[in-house]
Amino acid sequence: MTRNQGINHSILELVGETPLVQLNCITKDLKGTYYAKIEAFNPGHSAKDRIASYIIDKAERDGVLKVGDTIVETTSGNTGFSLAMISMVKGYKCILAVSSKSSQDKIDMLKTMGAEVHVCPANVPADDPRSYYEVAKRIHLETPGSIYINQYFNSLNSEAHYHSTGPEIWKQTKGQVTHVVVASGTGGTISGVGKYLKEMNPNIKVLGVDAYGSVLKKYHESGEFDENEIFPYKIEGLGKNLIPSATNFSVIDQYEKVTDKSSALTARRIVKLEGIFGGYTSGAVMQATLQYHDKELFDENSKVVLIFPDHGSRYMNKIYSDIWMRKHGFLEEVYKESAI
Repeated sequence: MTRNQGINHSILELVGETPLVQLNCITKDLKGTYYAKIEAFNPGHSAKDRIASYIIDKAERDGVLKVGDTIVETTSGNTGFSLAMISMVKGYKCILAVSSKSSQDKIDMLKTMGAEVHVCPANVPADDPRSYYEVAKRIHLETPGSIYINQYFNSLNSEAHYHSTGPEIWKQTKGQVTHVVVASGTGGTISGVGKYLKEMNPNIKVLGVDAYGSVLKKYHESGEFDENEIFPYKIEGLGKNLIPSATNFSVIDQYEKVTDKSSALTARRIVKLEGIFGGYTSGAVMQATLQYHDKELFDENSKVVLIFPDHGSRYMNKIYSDIWMRKHGFLEEVYKESAI
């Protein structure tokens, strides 16, 4: 399918069919060929447009959502933006419980898009009544005519990517993709993409990206939920302090953890070397790919697809701010990288 180049009836018709772009400079010393799936080309500038549109469309078809109703969600920012955008177009109210770890850029964007935003502390247990999970649940229960998207525990999350992102990657690579590297948060993207691609070719490797401070990698390897793995970290939309049922761990071959610092620096390198203005998690995906390469997972015949989840404009007060980078001790390496 080719994106309609004529008149679209609303901005929501632009969800999906994002470009696949070959990476040339940042990967020049790596074995294999590398492509970035740039999800910032969605109208809401992230991959979350796909799940928001898919879940809301189904709720409408099932008759559980009508004009004037309220959409409630837990979000680190991107899903919230997608839901707020759709709510404005379709005539819904939107209430979002947002992690305090979310960038101020994201929070301001959500408010600009008409959402009611509740900022919740990031560094509390998932079952704490102050957590954004519990706040969203409470708001839903207290709001008549509302639906709770619940992306972490909603199977439609991965189903959306099974029916869109996965087939797009297969078609764009003409079935030659050998590896796909995907950030794992709710797990919807990696699970849906992974399931589809492995059905097409079971030899394709599905490689997850996790954060230090998250429980996902250890849970995948051992089946153990280890609270000792949990500690605060800066990357948004990556990793978790709970196990989302939206994640299908059986389609994931392995995980690689990345640090806040390396991911921030690598995001800046992507901009400088490729001209692609990706978000913090895009830096994490690229950094994990470099680490996977160091572990000799790729060879000259590898065709590796990296999913870059969102746009760098949402991190102007974080990784693209020299003040923020300096505050967290990340800036010295940025100056070194600028010599490349």
